[in-house]
Amino acid sequence: MKLTVKRDSSLDSLRGIAIILMVLSGSIAFSILPGWMYHAQVPPPGHKFMPEIPGITWVDLVFPFFLFSMGAAIPLAMKKKIENSSSLNIFISIVKRFVLLTFFALFTMHARAWVLSSEPGLKENLLSILCFVLLFAIYGDFGKKVNKRTDLAIKIVGILLAIGVMFFGFSGDKKFNLFNPDIIILVLANMAFFGTIIWWLTAKNLWLRIGVLPFVMAIFLASKEPGSINETIFNWTPAAWLYKFYYLKYLFIILPSTLVGEWIIQDQTNGDQQAIVKKHYSILAIVGFLVIVCNVVCLYSRHLELNLLFSAIFAGIALYIAYQIKKSQALNIVVKLIYVGSYLLFLGLLFEAFEGGIKKDYSTYSYYFVCTGLAFFMMLVFYALNKIQLFKRFTNMLAMVGKNPMIAYTAGNLLLIPILKITNTEIYLNSLQTGFAGGLLRGVLFTAVVTLITIIATKKGVFWKT
Repeated sequence: MKLTVKRDSSLDSLRGIAIILMVLSGSIAFSILPGWMYHAQVPPPGHKFMPEIPGITWVDLVFPFFLFSMGAAIPLAMKKKIENSSSLNIFISIVKRFVLLTFFALFTMHARAWVLSSEPGLKENLLSILCFVLLFAIYGDFGKKVNKRTDLAIKIVGILLAIGVMFFGFSGDKKFNLFNPDIIILVLANMAFFGTIIWWLTAKNLWLRIGVLPFVMAIFLASKEPGSINETIFNWTPAAWLYKFYYLKYLFIILPSTLVGEWIIQDQTNGDQQAIVKKHYSILAIVGFLVIVCNVVCLYSRHLELNLLFSAIFAGIALYIAYQIKKSQALNIVVKLIYVGSYLLFLGLLFEAFEGGIKKDYSTYSYYFVCTGLAFFMMLVFYALNKIQLFKRFTNMLAMVGKNPMIAYTAGNLLLIPILKITNTEIYLNSLQTGFAGGLLRGVLFTAVVTLITIIATKKGVFWKT
């Protein structure tokens, strides 16, 4: 039987909300909002890095949720390739994606006006907008609109012009710096490469895939022992600007999330064996959301015992519903999301006392497991909402952004900010930086415009892909 793998709207919605919240967290007013509106370890008003502060905020969930969506998408993207392509072609496609994401990390950082010049003016802002246009040429999916030769020519011209900007577009003492990529994208590039390779090699052996993680943990835990093999492995790199073993810590998010992609494929193949009652979906959507809110609030405020109690209550309700579903039908995706999400969440909460409490930076094992568990519950929320068709317009909007995350990620820095600078309208946006309401509104307005740009591109069928 020919395998057909379709996009999953719940996963697109999760990716969409992650990228929207990423843009929002970077565009709200600086220093004047409460601490829970920023990364927990970089509190206002000074925003100095204070790694001794334990706790997480909603901002600290954004990157793990995006990593989760990337990991879940690996089986969806690779399943047909494994069945229809040679091993060499599969490996080449993985390397190609790594190279394109790495180039994206370097180019989009150096294309920002404030990176091109210490005092960016009209020239640098126009150049940033040009770079945004070049990204359409490099990453745009023109396969159905032009022939392969024309598509390749467009991409080659785009890459050459982009390289020209990175080497000749700077002003003053600014210049291209290989060690100054967009670190978020570079980490994603490493995770796309290693996560996909590991999934490919363990596609038929789940235990082997998860078994990779204790070895990664062992290298991390013993890497501080002088002269040990762990230290050698941890410090070795063929190119320090490109790869560090330190990046592999996010495999603790990527590899568990690949399970979700496999469950989605199974769900598409088998279909719903029996409809779950609408009331169950409604309860699961509420409970899943409460688990996330409870953990963010209590871990930030350090009410650890209270968090364990409420997490146990909410997860217990979800597990009870999962048990009822399991009694009446085969183990479906809803039950699996609850089981694995609960397991990872409580594993992370029991790691909370280790390494000085849960932290994004420097990230702790509690952070990996708690955030991955919460991502499973967020996926559960969107899956349930889609099944009962609740907040359909909202989830569809998120899904449209989730289908085009690269545009959403760059539209603010390379298009919107330069336009605001050139037209001198940035002063109106910055005038909102007074108090909580104004500071939040600044971010909401900025994020809304970025979201609109992304949705328009998606509706027009314009996608950036690697």
